[in-house]
Amino acid sequence: MNLISKFKENVSSVLPVMLIVLVLSFTAAPLGFNLIARFLLGGFLLILGLTFFLLGVDIGIQPIGEQSGAALASRRSLPLLLGISLLIGFLVTVAEPDIQVFGDQIHSVFSVVNKTHLVFMIALGVGLFLSFGLFRTIISMNLKLTLLFCYAGIFVLAFIAPSAMRGVAFDSGGATTGPMTVPFILALGVGVSNVRAGKNNGSGESFGLTGITSVGPVIAVLVYSIILSRNGFESTGLSGGADAAAEAGLSIFAELLPHAFYEAAVSILPVVVMLIFFQIFLFRLPPHKLIRISIGLVYSFLGLSIFLLGVNGGFIAAGSKLGLILGTKASTLGGFWSVLLILTGLVLGAVVVCAEPAVWVLTEQVENLSGGAIKRKLMLVFLSVGAAIAIALAMWRALSGFNLMYLLVPGYAAALLLMIFSPQLFTGIAFDSGGVASGPITSTFVLSFTIGASSACTGNSDSFGVIALVAMTPLIAIQVLGIIYNKKLKNINKDVQKGGEQ
Repeated sequence: MNLISKFKENVSSVLPVMLIVLVLSFTAAPLGFNLIARFLLGGFLLILGLTFFLLGVDIGIQPIGEQSGAALASRRSLPLLLGISLLIGFLVTVAEPDIQVFGDQIHSVFSVVNKTHLVFMIALGVGLFLSFGLFRTIISMNLKLTLLFCYAGIFVLAFIAPSAMRGVAFDSGGATTGPMTVPFILALGVGVSNVRAGKNNGSGESFGLTGITSVGPVIAVLVYSIILSRNGFESTGLSGGADAAAEAGLSIFAELLPHAFYEAAVSILPVVVMLIFFQIFLFRLPPHKLIRISIGLVYSFLGLSIFLLGVNGGFIAAGSKLGLILGTKASTLGGFWSVLLILTGLVLGAVVVCAEPAVWVLTEQVENLSGGAIKRKLMLVFLSVGAAIAIALAMWRALSGFNLMYLLVPGYAAALLLMIFSPQLFTGIAFDSGGVASGPITSTFVLSFTIGASSACTGNSDSFGVIALVAMTPLIAIQVLGIIYNKKLKNINKDVQKGGEQ
């Protein structure tokens, strides 16, 4: 059954992180009985919520995207395609669970940032660059040049924007590519391929749309922060109220339930409105398909409600408290505790990437595309090591408070430089997969853990950027694999030519 398989996938994703927290809680960083109980219940609710939500995406939300792509393709109207894709990008991003949690965490650190305004800006960025990415595909604009100009624009804005918000902006690019947004992007990409029927798509043209779309929220948040810069971006810090919240019992789940339902309803409602609008003016689906999609939306609503309840009720609180304890010991005692904080980030990075279901899908895809030349295990090693280093660097930054740009500038410069040598197919896959490694666990637990550690060491203004570092890893790793694959292919061709000559 699909429900059971999705439950198993989510267990394999969340359980390793829960085990790490339990080990640390019973050894180096005791969290207390109440918080551990909340964390365990929150973890179970997170698994259950993701299971129902992803099932709803499969049977309800993804078919809306597929039907939209097919219907728009059949109309053969570029203005209609770009306009509707902008609307779809905006609405599905508002419904993205990672973005809802991400918005709450940003507002908790920077009170001047309005969560609703931030989410809408991120959603607008996704919609605009989804349309731009589709337009690029239609006119066959070079993918590598497009990415080069996009990231050049990002870094120009980054150096104008307030330094405290740069990490938030780069994190938003990884947080948007979640289970709600990606199916729509992929479905619309298929629709554009149909629009371009009769044209040569090229081996790399089927990839890159997600990578271009994820540029939008980064630019949108940078622009938003520049507009708000006159108000300042002072960190509110984690007050004593955070400790009091950590000591709350399981009754907090009952208190948070109405808010979780409200947040889920606000997120899913735009998709429902979109379905009704498209059914009247675009789809005209038969009743049995409409009923099935409606059932999927109900699953998505229930799943998102349970997910938000688990995250806000126990998962984030445990992550923040664990980071706060280890960060406090590292900043005051140094030595062993500083090393332990960095090692914890290292282990979390390796576990999070290996446990993420989307990573397994990606590695299988690359192995198939390379004809087995790039083995799945090799790619997992590259991604795991990269994410481990990324989160370890985030912990080092939490301790020392150095500028995030010291990591992002050389990292993205290396990724852009590798485009010269990597096949376009692998460049497209690399930039598409930037958000794959930064799944729900990174956007919830790892980010809250980093916020706690930074609060104890240097202040919350240094918290954000960990999602960006994790998302940056595949840009380098997969392009390096592409270069290796290209060399292997050339060697095979040389051997074939020598054999033919003999």
